[in-house]
Parts: sequence; structure tokens; C-alpha cells
Amino acid sequence: MHEKRIADNIKKLRLAQGLSLEQVAKRTGLTRGYLSKIENVHKVPKFSTLLKIAQSLGVDIASLILEDGGTEAPRETKLSIVRAGEKSGRDRKDNSNDYFYEPLAFRMTGKSMEPFIVLPSFNNKESMSHEGEEFIYVLEGSWEFTYGDQIYVLHKGDSIYFDSSIPHVGKSLGTVRARVLAVLYPSKRS
Repeated sequence: MHEKRIADNIKKLRLAQGLSLEQVAKRTGLTRGYLSKIENVHKVPKFSTLLKIAQSLGVDIASLILEDGGTEAPRETKLSIVRAGEKSGRDRKDNSNDYFYEPLAFRMTGKSMEPFIVLPSFNNKESMSHEGEEFIYVLEGSWEFTYGDQIYVLHKGDSIYFDSSIPHVGKSLGTVRARVLAVLYPSKRS
């Protein structure tokens, strides 16, 4: 199960660094109780929450999503090639309540961008915000994007680039789940 894998990876990485839930809570601004619910698979974290947790643990977000928890050593530090059959990070079920994230450059360490294929749910309503910028390109389907108090509908071939510190949320429209390429630049701007 996708949620259990994320919970296990967070706990494994936290314990490997000798950090308590309280210490991670202070680093992320999240509560100890909320982090405990995530680790015990009682709460599924939003992407912005995963980003905060990854940054607090000093890892790429892919380390929280991948089956091996990001323990596979990068093959190269200047180049990352992921072949079609090697992609991982999301289960193959279709549950409209879940977002699925498929990291695309999970072998690269120290990267400034986080590229993903995202399959947005149909009923996502909870906005998120996080430091950085995002680029979204719709590969398939239709996607409704709420940015602040504005709503935009994007279709296959459309793209959007935005400041991700503004509350935002996206969801699939129609009967077929959208498939989008998302590239995040999570660093603080100077």
C-alpha cells in the first residue's frame, strides 16, 4: 500500500538519524501528534507536508515515496536516467480519493528540482502551499487548478508555472483521471 510505504520510509529515515517525533515536528512546523498519525498510517500526508518532512530529514521527496525508501545508491551524481520499466512510487490501483506521485529523477542526489508524474484525485479540496515554484504540464485528461481564489481549467498540452507559496490545489475533471508532469523547485528564493 502506497500510504504504508510512505509511513515506513519516514519512520525509517527519522530513526536512522536518531530523531524523535518532537524534533521532526520542530523542524517542520507540524505537530508531534500529526507526524505520529502519518507514521502509523492514520493520516495520509499532502504533498506539501511530504516536502516539509523530506527537507527536515535532509532527503529528496522521492526517498519518502519509493519502495526502497531511497536506499538505492545513485548510479551517477551528474546524470540520472530512469528507464520506463524502472519507474516506481505509486500503486497501480485507481482510487479517486488519492493522489499518486511517480518520481522521475529518484537516482539523482542533491537536485534542485523534483520532477514527478502526478495522477490527481477527482475530489481533492484541500489547498497546499510551500516555498518554491512549480511547473505543471497536462499530459492526459483535464485538470482543474485553484490558485488563491482563481480557478483555471487545463487540458492536454496546457501548462502552468506558478509561485507555490500561494495556496493551490488541483483535481482531475471528467471521467478519466488526469495525468500531469509536475516539476517542483522547492528551495527558498534569495
